[in-house]
This record gives sequence, structure tokens and C-alpha cells, in this order.
Amino acid sequence: MAARRGLFVAPFDALADPRVVGELAARAEAAGWEALFVWDHVQYGERVRDVADVWTCCAAVAMRTTTMLTGPMVTPLARRRPHVLARQAASLAVLSQGRFVLGIGLGDDWVGEFGAFGDQTSPSVRASMLDEGLEVLTGLLSGESVHHDGEHYRAHGVRFSPAPRVPIWIGGRFRNARPMRRAARHDGFFVIGQSTPDDIASVRVTLDEHGVDDDFAVVLDLQPDVDPTPWLDSADWVLTRVGPFDIDLDAAFALADAGPAS
Repeated sequence: MAARRGLFVAPFDALADPRVVGELAARAEAAGWEALFVWDHVQYGERVRDVADVWTCCAAVAMRTTTMLTGPMVTPLARRRPHVLARQAASLAVLSQGRFVLGIGLGDDWVGEFGAFGDQTSPSVRASMLDEGLEVLTGLLSGESVHHDGEHYRAHGVRFSPAPRVPIWIGGRFRNARPMRRAARHDGFFVIGQSTPDDIASVRVTLDEHGVDDDFAVVLDLQPDVDPTPWLDSADWVLTRVGPFDIDLDAAFALADAGPAS
């Protein structure tokens, strides 16, 4: 089965307005795109001036569409409180009527996005926070009572409701084994930095070795000038990137209106 198609949108500068992102999503859905995922950043270096909040953008997409999936792709869990994130995810799942996907990853401090705000900058510590945070988060989203007393997080006899189904896709760089192991415990893997469709084939082999089921999603993104055709049989989702730099709003709407290229 050929991959489904979506947009992967940086809500920066010309798109740093949730109303504009919502309009982009509405036009994209009308043209046949099946998802619009939003980058999650609070700053992105000197070339990006304006940045919109990812959760508000996802809410705008949910309100302006009826079939399209949306969600952050990806949110660095170590920068979030798992219980707050669980509430946000559950509310967006309700708002979207089950069309919300929670993309989660380690995050990258290449522009000082963590250090500038006093967040954890050590990748190994963030990885530990990510794994422990996922345990708390998934427990809360299950609707069951959660008892957790860990190194980074605590949850003492709490139960969250509503508890809608929220698929979790883990983001990770190609060839890094730990993100794939982490992803295999959830619902999908957003592959970052792949070069060829053969790379995705090798990812699938590794994921199969970890015992993922048939519903597991392998996801990648491509620049808008890259022909998606060779990738459509290797991934479950092929996303087309919008941004991050020098975003041309007319070009973004033209891409949305054109629909998936293949």
C-alpha cells in the first residue's frame, strides 16, 4: 500500500499565526493532503524571527478540518511536564475527534533552545527524562491510576479522564538504535536524516526485529522539490516540508492547493 501524504509545517515568520496555519490546513485537506504536522520550537536561530505555539496551531488545524491528522512533530518531552502534556494531548484528541497524533523526541539544542531557558542540555539526561516521562505520560493517557516515583517525575495515585486514544510517534535520527527501540514500544517512528528509500527499508527490518505490529507507522519528510515517488512504497507516511527559513506564504498555499504530487 502506497504511503499516505501530509505536510510538515514550521510555524515560523509568515506562518507564525495559528489562523494562517488553520487556513493552510483547510485548503490542504480540500486538495487531498491527509495530515498537517507542526514543528515544536520556542526559537530557531537568527534566521527565524516569529514563532507560533505548536498547541494553538494544532487546535486551529483541528477546528478547520474534518479528516486530517495533526499533532506536534516532534515535541521534546524533557522540556514538558508529562502530566501537563497528557492533558494537552487528551484535549486535542477530543477537539479533533480522534485525529491527533503525539510526536515525541529528544530534541536538539543546536540553537541553544534548551540552554537559553535553563532547560536540560545534556542529551543523555534528556534521554533518561524522555523514557521516564513516556512512562508517566502513557500511564496517564490510559485512564488507569498512575503511581510513579522516579528520578525525574512523580505521580502519586492519580487518574486522568478523559482518556482518548492518542497514538505516539517517536522521532529519531536514522541509524540511531535507541530511538528505534523506544519507538517500537509505541505507534510509529518519524525517521530524521534518511538519504534513500533503502534507508527506510533497513529501518523496517530493525523495527520488525523489535516486534512492531502491522499498524505501526514509519514516517519521513522530504523537501518540496524532492520527488516523493521512490519513497511511497517504503514508508507509511511521506510528509512534505514547509519551512523553516524564508517562508513564502504564497508558495506555501500553492503547495497546499496543488495536493499530493503522487
